[in-house]
Amino acid sequence: MASSLIIGTRGSRLALVQAHSVARDLEAGRDGLTVQVRVLTTKGDADRDASLDTFGGEGVFVKELERALTSGKIDAAVHSLKDLPTSLPGGLTIASVPERVDARDALISRDGTGLDDLPPGARVATGSPRRRAQLRHYRPDLRFTGIRGNIDTRLKKLAAPDGPDAIVLAVAGLQRLGWTDRISEILSPEVCMPAVGQGALAIEARKDDRSTLEAAQRIEDLPAGQAVTAERSFLHHIGGGCHTPVGAWGRIEEGSLVLDAVLAADDGGWLVRQSLRGQPEEGADLGRRLAEAVLAEAEQAGRDGQATQAGQGRQTG
Repeated sequence: MASSLIIGTRGSRLALVQAHSVARDLEAGRDGLTVQVRVLTTKGDADRDASLDTFGGEGVFVKELERALTSGKIDAAVHSLKDLPTSLPGGLTIASVPERVDARDALISRDGTGLDDLPPGARVATGSPRRRAQLRHYRPDLRFTGIRGNIDTRLKKLAAPDGPDAIVLAVAGLQRLGWTDRISEILSPEVCMPAVGQGALAIEARKDDRSTLEAAQRIEDLPAGQAVTAERSFLHHIGGGCHTPVGAWGRIEEGSLVLDAVLAADDGGWLVRQSLRGQPEEGADLGRRLAEAVLAEAEQAGRDGQATQAGQGRQTG
């Protein structure tokens, strides 16, 4: 059994906090184990100015880590689970999902006001199609602009004289960095459904590396793993990724697995929200069934929206 492991991570402040937390937990979980953290630069980190939409495809924050993992340069990779595509490269697997923190989104405004109290036409910065579509559906008067960079960079952009009126970030990142005092409002999932896997970490490893798999399993949080299994199954069957306005939130309530999900039009013109409840060990099937139901309703919502637009066009023509 190996007495040392090398885990790879992105180099952002948040990523390092997450990786070192996992390293400590791994060492505490197995006597005599030493864990080294190795920083790698991903494509998403190398270009912090361009919109993520321009990169094409998923995994801009994980591919370099996965290449290092496959080649044996590292033994495991620590990811924010929401960054990890639902289909992994051959030979790799999610070895463990540690305990999850708050999955919700947070609004941070310049003057500390909440979402309902932002002035009409307020400018909200977010690079997430999911957040943008849901918030636009809730408050069509808001104006949206993109934003990139690490959490501290985004907070600096908010404070700049020409900055937006508000930004939206994951509560989890602020929580892990000790910056929850900056939050103006934690957004209810009924207003803004979280991203799949938000608030959770994933330890990715090689399927044939029994020593690393065993060490990672020691810090697995079963309820978190069951919840994100359902969420990722939903996303996989929806066929969506980081550029799709889709969100899901799973959790264990009174012994059952509850899965809520949202799919929206890019412009927030329509929004489908559904929920299912099942056995905790049936997350993959629950996610599939919820995806089928949401897609069926979304297809109708899209047709209704097109019909409404056509009707409006005839009235104004």
